[in-house]
Amino acid sequence: MEERTLDQISPGDTAHVVSLDPRHPLRRRLLELGFVRGAPVTVVRRAPMGDPLELRVNGTDLALRLADLRGIRVRL
Repeated sequence: MEERTLDQISPGDTAHVVSLDPRHPLRRRLLELGFVRGAPVTVVRRAPMGDPLELRVNGTDLALRLADLRGIRVRL
């Protein structure tokens, strides 16, 4: 399976969290929101200008900036 950062996933694709950058400024909050190892993350859509992305994690929809998604490694 291929690993990449979450900002590289296309709308409609689902990936599973592999890791969070330990220096990520939102690490604690992302863990609280469900970005834990193995959690499925679906990219719902991109904003009209491309940033932010709408994601679905454990049934919760949220929007995150591309810069924040670069610290989240996922596996397709």
